[in-house]
Amino acid sequence: MRLPRYEQLDLFETEALPPDNGSTFSDPASASNKSLPLHRWVPWIAGFSSEFVHDALSRYLSRPGVVLDPFAGVGTTLIEAVLCGHDAVGFEINPYAALACRVKVDARRVAVDELRSEMKRFHEFYSTASGEPKSTPPEGFKTRAAFFSPQVLQKVLVLQDFIDTIQNPGLQDLFKVAFASTMIQYSNYSYEPSLGRRVSAGKPEIQNFPVGEAILHKLSEAAQDIAWFQANARSDASARVINDSFFAFEDYLSSESVDLVMTSPPYLNNYHYNRNTRPQLYWLGFVKGPEDLKPLETANFGKYWQTVRHLSPIDLDFDLPGTALTDQLKVLRSLNTEKGIYGGSGWANYAASYFNDCYQFAQGLRQVLKAGGVALVVVGNSILQGILIPTDQYFGKIAERAGLELVDIEIPRAVRVGNSIIQSDVRAAKAKQSHRLYEAVVVLRKRLSA
Repeated sequence: MRLPRYEQLDLFETEALPPDNGSTFSDPASASNKSLPLHRWVPWIAGFSSEFVHDALSRYLSRPGVVLDPFAGVGTTLIEAVLCGHDAVGFEINPYAALACRVKVDARRVAVDELRSEMKRFHEFYSTASGEPKSTPPEGFKTRAAFFSPQVLQKVLVLQDFIDTIQNPGLQDLFKVAFASTMIQYSNYSYEPSLGRRVSAGKPEIQNFPVGEAILHKLSEAAQDIAWFQANARSDASARVINDSFFAFEDYLSSESVDLVMTSPPYLNNYHYNRNTRPQLYWLGFVKGPEDLKPLETANFGKYWQTVRHLSPIDLDFDLPGTALTDQLKVLRSLNTEKGIYGGSGWANYAASYFNDCYQFAQGLRQVLKAGGVALVVVGNSILQGILIPTDQYFGKIAERAGLELVDIEIPRAVRVGNSIIQSDVRAAKAKQSHRLYEAVVVLRKRLSA
C-alpha cells in the first residue's frame, strides 16, 4: 500500500510534500476536457479528466456494470461510463449542474437535424427581433453592479423569448444549457476562481457582446458532439441523473447494486458551488430568492463555513484513533480567537462538519457497493488557518471506520493550484510558503465477507 508517510512529520508545521509514490492513475485535472466532445459543453471548476475516468473504468470493470458518481457535477463520469457500455447513476444536488449533466447524457436521443432546424429558426428570430422583449430578468437576482450591461441584457432577453417558443423539451433544455454555460463570458462578472466583478479583477465591463453568435457557436459544437456521441455510445447503456443529495441514496438505489464508484466530493476548501452558480440558478428559474438557496447550502456535502461558523462547537460523530484529526481540530479551534466566528472556532466547525459528512458518505458507499466493489474517491489535502490537513488520509481512515477496506492512496497530482486557499488571509494566514496542495485517489473496496 503506497501511503504518504506523515507519521514522522509535525502535522501542524510540515514542510514536506507527499512522496512520489509511483501513482498508476493519470492526472485527474480536467483541463483536457475543454476540447473534448460533450465534456467541453459546460465549464466546471472541480471536474476531473475524461482520460482519468476512462482509464479507471478499463482497469476496474472488465464487463458491463453499474457505475455511480455521488457528486456527478456536469457528468464526466457518467459520459465515460456510457461510452464504455456501463449503466451510470449520478447524484448532483446543484440544479444547474444536474440539468447540464442530464442534457449531456440524454444527447443520444437528440435528433441532430431537428437541433439544426431550431438553430436556424433562432438565427432568424434573433436577427429580426425588435421592440421590447417579453422576458424580464429574474426579479430576485440581486448583484452589486449590473450583471449584464444594457445592450447585452437586451440580447439575452431576446434569447429567453426564443427559448420559450421551443416545443421540444430536450431541445429547450439544450438551449438553456448553451445560455447558462456562456452567460458569464458576456456578463460584468468573472470567476477568479470565485464569482466576482470584472472590475475588481482589473478587467473592463462588457458593454456589448455578440450573444446570438456565442449561442450558435456553442450549439454548433453540441450538434457535432451529439453526432459523435450517438456513433460511439452503447445504445443499451442507461444513465440516470438524480437531482438530490447522495445522502438520500436509499430513496433511489438498492443495497449492493453498484460495481464501481468514481467521484470527487467537494474539497475542504469552502468553494461555494451554489453561490458561484447563482446567475445560472436564477436565470434558469431554479431559485426565486435567497430563501431558495438555503436548503442547498444546508444539505451540501461538508456544509459551508458560512453556515456553521456561528454554531456552538461541533464535535466529530465518530472516533478515529491513531490519527491527529481530533488534535488538529482542537488546535484549529484555539487559533485567532479574537476574530470570533472568523477565527479558528468557525473553521473548526466547518472542518468537523466536513469530516462528519465524510463518515456518512463512507457508510453510504458501504451500503450501495456490491461485495468486492471498488470506490475511487479523488480528494485534495487542505490548509485551514495555516494548518496543513491531510484530508485524503483522514478520509481513508474514516472509510475503514465505516467498514470499508482501504486498499491504497495514490498521489497522481503532487502539486495543484489552491483555488484561493493559500492566498486567502482568512483561511491560511500562517501558512508557510512551502506548504503544497496535492490531489489523491483514495481506493476503497467492500470486502467480500461484508
